[in-house]
Amino acid sequence: MEKKESPKLTASTVEPKAGIFSRRLSALSGRVFSIVKFILGICLLPFVYSSTSSFLQEFSHLMSVMQGYFWAGIISFLVIYLFVWEPVIIYNKGHKLVEVCCSFFKPLVKVAPYLVPIYLVILFIAYIFLRLLTKESWLLTCSLFLFGFSIAMHLVFSAKTVRSKKEDFLKANYLFGASFIYLVNVFIMAGGLSMVFKEFSFASFGRSSFAMASSIFYTVFKQLFLR
Repeated sequence: MEKKESPKLTASTVEPKAGIFSRRLSALSGRVFSIVKFILGICLLPFVYSSTSSFLQEFSHLMSVMQGYFWAGIISFLVIYLFVWEPVIIYNKGHKLVEVCCSFFKPLVKVAPYLVPIYLVILFIAYIFLRLLTKESWLLTCSLFLFGFSIAMHLVFSAKTVRSKKEDFLKANYLFGASFIYLVNVFIMAGGLSMVFKEFSFASFGRSSFAMASSIFYTVFKQLFLR
């Protein structure tokens, strides 16, 4: 009887198997990383709530008229965005400006444009400079309106960009990314307002945010493990 030769393993048969294994390993690691980001995103939600509540508490110390200009800026952007025109070109210009500013450190180029509300930062710097030249009330009221408009624009378009990412398992990128972006922006806004208004205390805002989030974590931990 003739002895059958066993099939020889060639590069053409090994490489496809190696490629399949590599793709599966990459997909698995991607899923694991998405699960980790999803958990981190869930952990950020108490801070989202506490920072929002603390910001509103500090913001309520300002005169109601001043508060009104800020909320008018936010509402104006939402009305324009929903019913008139999406000013994405303005957002993209700011996005590219941050990329240029962070070009010296490449890892920052990918995340900084989403985290830093560049127009808001420019407006705060411009206000502080112009305040040295004039004490007119219109400067403060117009600035508050633009503060609200710019922060709303940045949050909406940044969240929209993160949400549009493909292959977002469990929506982990959106949950973690949007929450982190929101937190950074709220803290930047709080820091800016503390430089404009003596009634707004950034230290008090930070302490209150941390204390409230800690209380939420403790309550959840107590319900789950200390009952």
